[in-house]
Amino acid sequence: MNEFIASDLFRLSGKVSGREFIKQYLKSSGFRYLVAFRKAQGGGLLGRLLWLFRSRRNYIGIGAQIGYGLYIGHDGPVVINGTVTIGNNCNLSQFTTIGSNHDHAAKIGDNVYIGPNVCIVEDVVIGSNATIGAGSVVTKDIPENATAAGNYAKVLNCRNPGRYIKNPWPVKVKE
Repeated sequence: MNEFIASDLFRLSGKVSGREFIKQYLKSSGFRYLVAFRKAQGGGLLGRLLWLFRSRRNYIGIGAQIGYGLYIGHDGPVVINGTVTIGNNCNLSQFTTIGSNHDHAAKIGDNVYIGPNVCIVEDVVIGSNATIGAGSVVTKDIPENATAAGNYAKVLNCRNPGRYIKNPWPVKVKE
């Protein structure tokens, strides 16, 4: 099991083991999709086969740059443009769309929680530890540690950053 898959498993269940992998792989379509995505990005025959037979419920463009510990809540569905950059330990809730018409999708920091039914449009930047409330449409940058919500999303406060991120994967800092 590679480190990306282990980090996604840890975010989902708080454990990393072969037994837990099998349990979550059988139980969670979102986790199965992430395994196919991670393996497809790594290349090889297994990756190509898993990607070919993946669930069509979710869509993450194969070129997306996604850090450790991605969590897809309620198994999606999510639609993510292939030019997006997502940091470590991020939550994507059901019916999340991160898109772009011009191949410059969002840049999302670490420890970001994105609530259900959120649309993130074009090349906005969402800072680390941000929380995006349910039903929001994000068209402008959101600073670090902010909670934003609404259509169009506005910063509501900067209290309790990252509070919805459970089981964060301990990312090693390169020296």
